[in-house]
Amino acid sequence: MYQLLVSFTVAAQHHDAFVTAALRNARDSVANEPGTRRFEVIAAQDDPELIYLNEVYDDADACDVHVGGPYFAEFATAVTPIAQGPVWLMRGRPIADRRL
Repeated sequence: MYQLLVSFTVAAQHHDAFVTAALRNARDSVANEPGTRRFEVIAAQDDPELIYLNEVYDDADACDVHVGGPYFAEFATAVTPIAQGPVWLMRGRPIADRRL
């Protein structure tokens, strides 16, 4: 598994357009990209302008396929003029605790 978490800052007047584009990207990526396992759009609890994308892939190669694919391209085109980001908060592989 390969996971990443990014954030975007989106002004209130662009919130609906950003969320629509992000949810479309999430839905289409999970449905049509075999290596995309989970894609969540998350509203920050204490900041209405902050939106997180939590994405899980089979591996880093699957993430690269997503970034090079049509759903990411459509999303990037839609949100670049209306959002600040992405800010990379985390990317990597979960550590399994085999001691348990």
